[in-house]
Amino acid sequence: MIKTMAKKAKASWDGFSLKPRRQMPEGLWIKCPGCEKLLFKKAVTDNQDICPECNYHFRIGAADRIKYLVDEGSFEQYLTQMVTTDPLNFHFRGTTYKERAKASEKVSAGKEAILVGKAFIKGRPVMLAVMDFNYLGGSMGAVVGEKLCVAIEKAIVESLPLVVVSSTGGARMHEGVVSLAQMAKTSAALAKLDDHGGLFISVLTDPTTGGVTASFAMLGDVIIAEPGALIGFAGARTIYETIKVELPKGFQRAEFLLEHGFVDMIVHRKELRSEIARLIDYCGKNQT
Repeated sequence: MIKTMAKKAKASWDGFSLKPRRQMPEGLWIKCPGCEKLLFKKAVTDNQDICPECNYHFRIGAADRIKYLVDEGSFEQYLTQMVTTDPLNFHFRGTTYKERAKASEKVSAGKEAILVGKAFIKGRPVMLAVMDFNYLGGSMGAVVGEKLCVAIEKAIVESLPLVVVSSTGGARMHEGVVSLAQMAKTSAALAKLDDHGGLFISVLTDPTTGGVTASFAMLGDVIIAEPGALIGFAGARTIYETIKVELPKGFQRAEFLLEHGFVDMIVHRKELRSEIARLIDYCGKNQT
């Protein structure tokens, strides 16, 4: 007689789950380039995109810049539909200039590398222009030059202080000499503003380089830089290859430029609103 053996139950373990491990959602943490600490992204965003540990100022787009700088809901934007005509029919690495410009619209605040309009900063009316590094590296082409000149002209007509926030890689190679012409064009417009007794406050953020640095960005009546901002014309490697001289460490940072008289002050992002309002009052340009 054969006895039927009962089927042995499978061993189980209740100590930890054998289910697939849940993946951590991407984008929750970022590494600070300044102190190299791992930071909770929301904590950085809530701190105006400044590292809460070392005060490193992260690069921000034009939309966030406007949100942090002006009175809530006060920005009235001009010339929102102005786009490049691609004067050189430029092609680059298998794509066209117009295609690259269209792609940049998806990651930036508008249809070009600058937003211009009227706003209020702590109740003071200003004409504001904010460059957007997210759009083709914040480069300056014909549209950027034209929009800035319109903002300057409106500042003259309405007797408003002009505030320009630069964040740029310089002149736009896709437009060649058309882009370079904007250096003279914007500088001439600012000379007209000066002739009319206008106030121009230039804010340099990381980075401010190339043809923008060599033109309107450095022509402010008051030039403000954010802490640690890269500010210069040519890059350090290009300078070395040209003149074969090793320049001092950090020679293109805001702190070095302040020490050598190229900028007037360095202002923490959280204090920028108050400092601009103070300057407007001091210069007698407050119309409120």
